[in-house]
Amino acid sequence: MDPSRRSVIGASLFSAALAIPGWQDVVGRTEAVRSGGAQRIGTAEVDSVVAVTDRLSDLDDQFGGRYARPMAAAFLVNVVAPYLKASAPEDVRRAMMSAASFLCYLTGWMAVDEGLHGIAQQYYVKGLELAGASHDHLTYCHIMRGMSVRSVDLRHGPTAVKWADAASEASPAAGPRMAAFMSGQQAHSYADAGERHNALSSIRKTEVSMSRADSQARTFGGYSAATLAYHTAQVRYELGDVAGSVESLQLHFRLREPTNESHRSGMRFTSMLAERQLALGHLDEACATWHEVLDDYPSIQSGQVDKHVREMARLIRPHTRNPTARDLGERARLVAPALFDARRFNPGVPTG
Repeated sequence: MDPSRRSVIGASLFSAALAIPGWQDVVGRTEAVRSGGAQRIGTAEVDSVVAVTDRLSDLDDQFGGRYARPMAAAFLVNVVAPYLKASAPEDVRRAMMSAASFLCYLTGWMAVDEGLHGIAQQYYVKGLELAGASHDHLTYCHIMRGMSVRSVDLRHGPTAVKWADAASEASPAAGPRMAAFMSGQQAHSYADAGERHNALSSIRKTEVSMSRADSQARTFGGYSAATLAYHTAQVRYELGDVAGSVESLQLHFRLREPTNESHRSGMRFTSMLAERQLALGHLDEACATWHEVLDDYPSIQSGQVDKHVREMARLIRPHTRNPTARDLGERARLVAPALFDARRFNPGVPTG
């Protein structure tokens, strides 16, 4: 069941063109949320939505968007939508809309992982609407940052810059970790758009913010030293420093705390590392790194990971007379047979 078919995201405050909505344009406003009906909710219902959202986020991180999004969509339609229409004190209503806003964002994030960008856009827009209705400025900025991440993934650099800048400019007075959360994405977006000076300036700003952050705090966005290393890797890569990007990705994995990081992102970043090792001509290292991805592939249901594994197949195809590359290809064909044409891994079989 998909909420896009129901009223939770069916009535949107914004057009599909997605002009950046200003905070004052959304605060206190919504078209989809109306009180009424026999049901009445309290803080217990709000707490339950927050707790389930946290659990859905964990499932998404561990198993991927194709696994988690159907559950998130069903929960949004069958549980959260009735709560949004229930009677409640004003503070409870706002808290419920805030919780629903973040759930819409999370469900959109899962849709991006599946490659369903149109559906993701609908969730994000509804999340912005609910964030404004609940006066939740932090989630509003978080969602706009997520829209920038989505645009970078689609290689729409100028659009990514637009969203990242809007998120940063609209964010309320923030501590250093949230400032890093915003400026790190700005740096990646600027680099993707080819704005070298702005990219380098933003990554330096991120480094300064992180140096001022409490290293033990897991605050808004969970931005960490490992995340900074990832953003540095992306900036270096987009600006043409492939070797530097590999160095920064390796630092990311040294700093990464497995208990606090997404399994799916680990697989994606490992794939990126392999791709860039190969770009440097390090075939054996790249194959060893790709084997790490294949170790975990059966446990994930992620369109983004599938895309990386298909890219692996494309990149090693010219090297399949090399025993190391051929072994990798043969293993990939066994681990993920649906993704490959087996002939491409056998240099003795004509490919037409």
